[in-house]
Amino acid sequence: MIYKVYYQENISEIPVRENTKTLYLEAASEREVRHYLKDRNYNIELVQLLEGNYLEYEQNSPNFRLENA
Repeated sequence: MIYKVYYQENISEIPVRENTKTLYLEAASEREVRHYLKDRNYNIELVQLLEGNYLEYEQNSPNFRLENA
């Protein structure tokens, strides 16, 4: 499954929309995604499962780079 992760680069930062970044991960579960990212010191706002048309739309984005957990 492919997940889209919304995060701030610094865990002590207050979430601000303009500073929110995203990344895409292939993992078996949301728990696996969070475990994979725990050492990066990110302030994770949301982990969203991508499916169907939404996944297809994201894959056509020039910013789509898939990481494997």
